[in-house]
Amino acid sequence: MAEYKRIMISVPTSLLREFDGLVALEAGRNRSELVREALQRFIEERKKRTLRERLKQGYLEMANLNLQLAEEGFELEIRKTEKYLAECES
Repeated sequence: MAEYKRIMISVPTSLLREFDGLVALEAGRNRSELVREALQRFIEERKKRTLRERLKQGYLEMANLNLQLAEEGFELEIRKTEKYLAECES
């Protein structure tokens, strides 16, 4: 079983009122459970956002190399096609 630590947080009264309204809609659940769930979701979303940013940065860093490789491959294909067409005309 997980070990729990008690924490104390401060939130605006209006936010707490709204949160307590949501707690009331969740039958059999309490503030602590919903706060834990919210924290877990926040952490998961943060990890996803960080991963997306790292992937984006990696793609941007590799963009020039990928373009260069694609252009070299395209030039080879053009040469192959030209050779094939020349052979067909013969």
